[in-house]
Amino acid sequence: MSKENQKPNDSLDLFIALSRATQWVNAHADRDIRKNGLNRTEFGVLELLYHRGPQPLQQIGEKVLMSSGNITYVVDKLEKKEMVRRRASTEDRRLIYAEITEHGTKFIEEIFPAHQVVIEQAVDGLTAEEKMQASQLLKKLGKFAQEHYK
Repeated sequence: MSKENQKPNDSLDLFIALSRATQWVNAHADRDIRKNGLNRTEFGVLELLYHRGPQPLQQIGEKVLMSSGNITYVVDKLEKKEMVRRRASTEDRRLIYAEITEHGTKFIEEIFPAHQVVIEQAVDGLTAEEKMQASQLLKKLGKFAQEHYK
């Protein structure tokens, strides 16, 4: 359907459906994360550091969709749990990295496979082809919204 043929409420219907789907998929993920003693932001930071390696504190927020003020708080909490540590850059002492510890690595390796299953079950209402299509369309939508954000 071209833009000219869209009904006036198509965009609102999409927004509501997207919001509700996100809410319920997140509910599944959050319940699983809380069961493991973390919240969504702690898990997001830990997962990022596990899969992408040490990250500058200043860049973590944009990667896990958090404000930079929250990053300090979350990294502090993960440090107290001995899952993450801070490390000064060897090139620029003003730059501080967060990196996952051995304890954090063992923890994420232990819980991540089951967490992945929870996510898979939460989105099992779509076929593999529908998941691929939805992913492509949502990426397109996200890029458009980001590029046109003023």
